[in-house]
Amino acid sequence: MDPIRIGIVGMGKIARDQHLPAIRGDAAFSLAATVSPVADQGVAGVPHLPSLDALLAHGPAVDAVALCTPPQVRYDLAAQALARGIHVFLEKPPGATLAEVDALEAHAAKTGASLFAAWHSRFAAGVAPARAWLAERQIERVSIVWREDVRVWHPGQAWIWEPGGLGVFDPGINALSIATHILPRPFFLRAGTLAIPANRAAPIAADLSFRDTAGTEIHMDLDWRQTGAQSWDIIVETDAGTCKLSRGGAVLTLPSGAEHNEDREYPGLYARFATLIHSGRSDVDTSPLKLVADAFLRARRDTVEPFND
Repeated sequence: MDPIRIGIVGMGKIARDQHLPAIRGDAAFSLAATVSPVADQGVAGVPHLPSLDALLAHGPAVDAVALCTPPQVRYDLAAQALARGIHVFLEKPPGATLAEVDALEAHAAKTGASLFAAWHSRFAAGVAPARAWLAERQIERVSIVWREDVRVWHPGQAWIWEPGGLGVFDPGINALSIATHILPRPFFLRAGTLAIPANRAAPIAADLSFRDTAGTEIHMDLDWRQTGAQSWDIIVETDAGTCKLSRGGAVLTLPSGAEHNEDREYPGLYARFATLIHSGRSDVDTSPLKLVADAFLRARRDTVEPFND
């Protein structure tokens, strides 16, 4: 079977750190092109185009595209590719709004192209075994602590503070993508507070209280002002002891001990994307984005001190 010819649209940090190595390491794909308005963001030996328009008009031919742009501009790019029957990989979050992602899913169904809303944290090493272990347990309490330094992880990224950029939910949605995957019952927001800097449109911190359909409490603490050690932890207390995912899901600790396997998040995503393409299917789960949207709908907004990079 010939490799899937894929183009990367948006050549920022995530594309270089994760997408390029994953594509190069997967024989199911060949990197056909890169797209960015910045000329020097290309890859040696690979055609580089200034826009998706240019790629589609002048080639080289691609079977799929990975959209690594900010979410605010992703809908038009995805719709343009799907209209040509080109398979689309959506970096997280899959869009700036739920309605546009729904529209893309319907568009993909009509064209026969595969659409993949890629939640990379679900492919962290500890997530699948945590999901299996929790399926047989009674969940008593859940705590999510996702605290990091925005200056380290998102330096100079102005788009992330704009409407649709999600602010602290850009990393926080990773935690929600894991929680919605490993917990056996749906959950929803009951109350919360968003801390929004006076000079920004998106939150720098959030304190959220969820409850699942059986009444189990789930608390989430997000903060982008963390310095020193960073925290990406999900702690699930059960009738059989505590399940803890740390380091963003890479390390699983159960009552029997800790497991730490190789990080293969993005290789796992691309293996999944190839399977979807070869089987003619899409995978567009919006449950993490729904919870973020609910936070913007229901949580109280508190104005905090201005934030500057």
